[in-house]
Amino acid sequence: MRSPSHSVLPARALGAVAVLALAGLTAGVAPAAHAGTTEPAPAAHATATGPAPAAKPYMGWSSWSMQSSKYPGLNPDGDYSYLTEANVLKQTDALASKLKKYGYEYVNIDAGWWRDKAWKPQFDQYARQKADPQRFPRGMKAVADHVHAKGLKAGIYLPVGLEKEAYADGKAPIWNAEGCTTADIVHDDLRTTNGWDSAYKIDFSDPCAQKYVDSQARTFADWGYDFLKLDGVGPGSSKSGDNYDNVADVAAWQKAIAATGRPIHLEVSWSLDIGHAADWKKYSDGWRIDTDVECYCNTLVSWENSVDDRFDDLPAWTRHAGPGGWNDLDSLDVGNGAMDGLTKAERQTYATLWAIAKAPLYTGDDLTRLDSYGLSLLTNREVIAVNQGDAPPAHPVTASDPQRVWAAKNPDGTYTVALFNLADAPASVSADWTTLGFTGSAAVRDLWNHENLGTFKNRITQALPAHGSRLFTVTPRGSAVERTGYEAEAPANTLGGNASVADCAACSGDRKVGNLYLGGKLTFTGVVVDRPGTYQIEVAYISGDARSASVSANGGGATRHTFPATGDWGTVARVHVPVTLKAGANTVTFDSGSGYAPDIDRIDVPKTS
Repeated sequence: MRSPSHSVLPARALGAVAVLALAGLTAGVAPAAHAGTTEPAPAAHATATGPAPAAKPYMGWSSWSMQSSKYPGLNPDGDYSYLTEANVLKQTDALASKLKKYGYEYVNIDAGWWRDKAWKPQFDQYARQKADPQRFPRGMKAVADHVHAKGLKAGIYLPVGLEKEAYADGKAPIWNAEGCTTADIVHDDLRTTNGWDSAYKIDFSDPCAQKYVDSQARTFADWGYDFLKLDGVGPGSSKSGDNYDNVADVAAWQKAIAATGRPIHLEVSWSLDIGHAADWKKYSDGWRIDTDVECYCNTLVSWENSVDDRFDDLPAWTRHAGPGGWNDLDSLDVGNGAMDGLTKAERQTYATLWAIAKAPLYTGDDLTRLDSYGLSLLTNREVIAVNQGDAPPAHPVTASDPQRVWAAKNPDGTYTVALFNLADAPASVSADWTTLGFTGSAAVRDLWNHENLGTFKNRITQALPAHGSRLFTVTPRGSAVERTGYEAEAPANTLGGNASVADCAACSGDRKVGNLYLGGKLTFTGVVVDRPGTYQIEVAYISGDARSASVSANGGGATRHTFPATGDWGTVARVHVPVTLKAGANTVTFDSGSGYAPDIDRIDVPKTS
């Protein structure tokens, strides 16, 4: 979901659960509306064995992109009508035949499986969501059985909290919890929660609350589901404050899933608060870090809304991803050409970022009509290996300018390097080897094109189209780069405006220069190099949000660079900026100009350009 400042209200706000408000649905549905029983469950609870959850990013397909799109023919019976048993089974069969051998395995059913086409919900007598009989006439267990028969895994969806319509005047009993009703599991004032305020906040101080989550988890386990997306979770999802703090819900779900004995992957969504990254890592297997990728328009996505946002929003999160939990960038919709709403260059760039970020690779495309180019993007084994391998996620090694470089060091000593031109016109992009940590020469392999490009000295430069990219494996043939470090707080440096030295436990020397705003300046003095040239200076900085500074040398012309957010004001990150230096002593200035610059810890200057 997007922030309120966006002009287009996302359909996961309109379609996932909050459409109930537009449809005139209200809380306090009479108990009779909840009559019925849960779907048949096997006598013995299913168990499964296999690798630890989220050992690597998951791969698969999700229904939401096509549900939310207004592309002609996708939702002929009204908004979000795409989600049906028949369509899910078609995509299951296509995934099995086209993508399974490349590692794609999850078939994830998103919002609406318990709601009719007017978005009216179905619940059993225990306040648990129940499949809409028109959408899923054979019920959710039958769908999971079909998915499993194809050698795949089945995923399902819920919004966080007790849905208002399930409250039933507080009289609905909780399964396997004698004496507990829906009145017991929520706060007496019926405060609302989740990204759409469509549910009552669950009060986990009452033991009945955990019993309710246990009953939902048991239902999904008995149906045979392997994955749960818990949506609208906060802090995040465009909401803040105690009502929208769902950490206790996520913890309850982790506990409930463990009690089922079935390994169910728990994914929390959307646009989550990075300040609670430790909670998401502790209690879930993956977390959405950004808004919905879908454009809610006549295509599945568009470049501006919001594929390109990820380049700026992801850097702060990269350090949090690894075995056990991954940064979820949302659906990868690159397989359907015109339906995707992107150029070929944009489709490759989209897939490149997802791969190097080690984000889950789940597409929202129509798998029954993948075009040849889209199929080649989704099935490139060398690119998939980057995503699924043992290296850490890539991170920016240059500033967040229109032309930028991301990289990761691989366990074998090679580097995965991506070049991005995010400008609206063609441009050249260079990866300088000193930004990777070595000098000299390196062998380069093009992963998208399966081609060895040869050996390059000092750097590789590529001409890229608008929104274009390249993805390489770089094998160093040179030696480690030698640098000279200069502390920001050194007494010889010059501070201007409001700039001041401050303590910093995470910083080199335990100090930094901050308050670089509205004319604040920091000038490093005595920056010495042996010969003139353009040097890639490594800047260690702290910035809770993305901030810019104008960088210059020796009082010459300045270039403004954007430094990606580090996520908080206690974490140091490093990127490189090019600065032209003369032989001998130089000054290097960081000027906030009329805006706000990051706090600066230090700079490290290569001994050779």
